[in-house]
Amino acid sequence: MSETVDPSIDATARKTAAAKASIAASAALTLAKLAAGLASGSLALMSEAGHSAADVAATVLTYFAVRQAEKPADEKHHYGHGKVESLAALIETGLLFGLALVVAGQAAQRLGDSDIEIGAGWPVFAVLGLSIVVDFVRSRRLNAIAKETQSDALAADALHFASDLVSSGLVICGLAATRLGFPQGDALAAFGVAAFIAVAGFRLGSRTVATLLDAAPQELVPQIREILRATPGVIAVESLRLRTAGPKVMGEAVLRVARTLPLERAARIKEEANAAILRAAPGAEIALAAYPIALDDETVLERILLVAARRRLQVHHIIAQLVGERLSITLDLELDGAMSHGRAHAIASDLEQAIREEFGEAIEIETHIEPSEPHLLTGQDAPPQTLDAIADALARHAAEGGKMTHVHDVRARETQDGLVVNYHCCVDPALSVDATHAAVDEVERAMRGEFPNILRIAGHAEIYDHS
Repeated sequence: MSETVDPSIDATARKTAAAKASIAASAALTLAKLAAGLASGSLALMSEAGHSAADVAATVLTYFAVRQAEKPADEKHHYGHGKVESLAALIETGLLFGLALVVAGQAAQRLGDSDIEIGAGWPVFAVLGLSIVVDFVRSRRLNAIAKETQSDALAADALHFASDLVSSGLVICGLAATRLGFPQGDALAAFGVAAFIAVAGFRLGSRTVATLLDAAPQELVPQIREILRATPGVIAVESLRLRTAGPKVMGEAVLRVARTLPLERAARIKEEANAAILRAAPGAEIALAAYPIALDDETVLERILLVAARRRLQVHHIIAQLVGERLSITLDLELDGAMSHGRAHAIASDLEQAIREEFGEAIEIETHIEPSEPHLLTGQDAPPQTLDAIADALARHAAEGGKMTHVHDVRARETQDGLVVNYHCCVDPALSVDATHAAVDEVERAMRGEFPNILRIAGHAEIYDHS
């Protein structure tokens, strides 16, 4: 049986192994360059040895940083420890600038000294050649792992070692110049090494400071904004704020959705948006907030239903009229039939005031309170003779109306409060909803006249095929 490996654990192991290998390589190169520099008397080569010593310190920092950064969030660090890597990179930046100043100072002193003898034999060039090969290999490897694991510290090391290639090349040029009779070539090469160390420090420092100051990852902002806008149900993205913490992208976004949406749909929109973000930026932690807004095309009915839904009230038979320039609204409000009228009146008044706040105080509103049945009725199928009588009566009254045909699927259940009748019928698909409703209501009135014990009758109108 195969055992599932946590990807985060695998990433941590790869970063740690890469940091250890880098420490060993830096230490070996430092000793080799220092020995060659002392033997040859080359300032440029000794500067490179100092550069490599700084590499050792930097890679040691990287090793501890990647281990610390993978610690989970705790009570003191709610967003985790990812910025430890950025802090290590900042310290490495300081080391690089300090080393650049020391090398430049030494090079300036030696530039006016023509009595320096430099013995640049083949062992020196061999050390530099080996350094170039090692730096090339580990720079590519560290860069690949840094991209896979989103590690700032490893990316800093990769950038650092890439610049070392140029520094080593400058040292070779300086030593070659001294062998060709230009004794100042070594000092000029040392200036070049100092310049490249400073450039590497500047590039690393710019990135690190941006991370520590919570600069937004510019390449991700437009991408994630577009993902949010493309999510079905999102009307607009009001704000989006992103920052990085080590390998993680964090932030928050405010989405605008239609206020008529149910809460479940709004929550589902956020889930869909978050899933799309994770596909584009794995590991991203972006808090999404959905705020409702009124749409320009909301109808009066939708607005009234929304006001009632916020109060968990059932309303129906809503009639809205425009009398002159004044809006007049009437509606039926269903409340528990056992509720006291005083309590029911207070609920109706609160609903009316909420509707006035929605449409303006000048509106006219009347609420009709109807009793609802809050309890669950216990029913049983009506006797066959009762069902047959109801089915025959439905077919007869439907035929009399002339708009309903083929009454079928008739069900009648007896409850302690009366009969509950359900049936299906067919109507012309070209018939309007108003006309269909009127025809069903006409049959219902006729049925209640013939069967006074009917508590509820509901007809479902289907369409029939002319062919």
